[in-house]
Formats: sequence, C-alpha cells, structure tokens
Amino acid sequence: MNTPLLAITFDLDDTLWDNHGVMVATETGHYAWLDRELAAWLTMRGQPATPSFRQRFPLEAFELRRRALARAYPLRRGDFTWLRERALREMLGEYGLDPAAAETWAAAAMARFMTLRHRVAPHPEVEPLLAALAERYRLASITNGNVDVHRLALGRFFPVAIAAGEMLAPKPDPRPFLAALGRLGASPAQALHVGDSWREDVEPALRLGMQVAWISPHRDDEPPLPQRVHHLAHVRELPTLLTHLTGRPHPPAEAGA
Repeated sequence: MNTPLLAITFDLDDTLWDNHGVMVATETGHYAWLDRELAAWLTMRGQPATPSFRQRFPLEAFELRRRALARAYPLRRGDFTWLRERALREMLGEYGLDPAAAETWAAAAMARFMTLRHRVAPHPEVEPLLAALAERYRLASITNGNVDVHRLALGRFFPVAIAAGEMLAPKPDPRPFLAALGRLGASPAQALHVGDSWREDVEPALRLGMQVAWISPHRDDEPPLPQRVHHLAHVRELPTLLTHLTGRPHPPAEAGA
C-alpha cells in the first residue's frame, strides 16, 4: 500500500463470531420468556391466559409484524430494536393489555432479548488479535445488528462503535463508514474494513476507497476480485493480509488461553 494504514473497521456478526445460533436462541428464548411470564402475571390477576400469547401470536406472526412495520416506517427498517419493541407493543395491545401494560411488557421482553443477544462467543483468536491490532491501529466496529459491543469484553478494543441501524443508515449506506472514519481521524485510503457481507461490507467500503478484507468460508475462483478486495476464509487470517499490505510482520492470530 502506498498510503499508510492507520485504521481498521470491523463488522461484528458472522465476522468476529458465528451469529446464527445466537439469534435462534435469542429469538426463541425471549419469546418463550414473554409467553410464560405474561401468563403467570395474568393468572395472578385472575385473568387466565387462554389462549396464551404465543398461541395467539406464533413466532412467525411476530416476524411478519416486524416486516410490515419496516415497510410502513422505511427510515426505521434497520433499527431492529425499535421494530421488535414496536411489534411486541402492538401485539400485546391486540392481546388485550392496556397501553401502559403493553408498553411495560414489550420493554421487559426486549430487555430479556438483549440479555440473550449478548451471549455471543467470539472466535478464540479474536481477543488476542484485537489486542495486538489495537497497539498499531485505530479500531472501530460498524454493525447493522443490535449488539452493543461495549457490553462485551471485546468492547475495550473499540473506542469507536457505530450502530448503523440506530443512526437510521444501515449498511450499505456509506454514512456509518464515514462516521467511523471521522471519529478515527482516518481517510478511506488509510483504512481497511473487515466484514462478511458482500453487499453490506465490501461494496460500500470499496466505493469509499477503503481496502476490504472479505471474510467468506467458501469462494469460487471466478470471477477475480476487484482491486483492494482481499478474500479471507476466517478472521484469523487477517495478520497475514496485513503483513502483505503493509510490508510489516504481524504475529499470527492464536487462540487465547
């Protein structure tokens, strides 16, 4: 690279950890919690929950409601926390709760959701990798998801954390990238973005002029990648790429103890 590399921005979900299992456990877990706790509360008040909330509104209905809200409020389409809580509040109202109770239970269910959502298991190489990179580069996270990285141990490596959905500009909108770079004090040419999504990570970063490390376990050899896009099968391969890009040796990412 002719321009010195000063900053590295990271996607989170499916880049620093596998996200599918986390989301399945979170989705089913918080919904079952709401169904159980709400039924107990109603029974205590002499209002047996028949049918139960989950029988009246299966999980699939919750998903359909969120999609409908995303269409109705396009600026909020990437603010998943808002969509979820608004959908729950509407359905709880239709279930028979007064507005205050519906708001209270929707907020409680989302608190349970967020607790489960943060039970992620970063790849074992990630913590030592970030610790080493933080000594050389300015780091930021940019996510469309609703993980607050500062609720995780890894948060200490990210002085800048951008929640793109909450700023109403989900990737591939360039604004989250520009916000991160502005706070890092780096130009696009001085930065590398690391992410797994071609549409949400590679394309917007490339259009801005950043280098991109595209993490994808499987890739056909054709067509060749655009200039400035570098394929990695796993984030653990990042030090090798950085050695190639900067001409300076970077220790390999090894799993933590």
